[in-house]
Amino acid sequence: MVDSTPDLDVRRRRALFRAWHRGLREVDLLMGQFADTHMATLDEAELADFEALLELPDRDILGWFTGEMDIPPAYDTPLLRKLLAFHVHAGPINL
Repeated sequence: MVDSTPDLDVRRRRALFRAWHRGLREVDLLMGQFADTHMATLDEAELADFEALLELPDRDILGWFTGEMDIPPAYDTPLLRKLLAFHVHAGPINL
């Protein structure tokens, strides 16, 4: 069952918008596609973790995705692992 309260719904809509309007187009795609797929099912704790990621610089997030930067322990959450795994593909991506 998905948690749904007026406050949680507003936070989800705000986070979804922010995920697609970050700055670097690459990070918009990484965060936005994940948000499109998972936002409605994130519980309050996962949403809080996602909101915390939205506050970070795009270069940090992109560095974590590319493996160029280590993930700080404070941000190495199950939600971040879910986000990283969402973008792992075994074959070609057909957009």
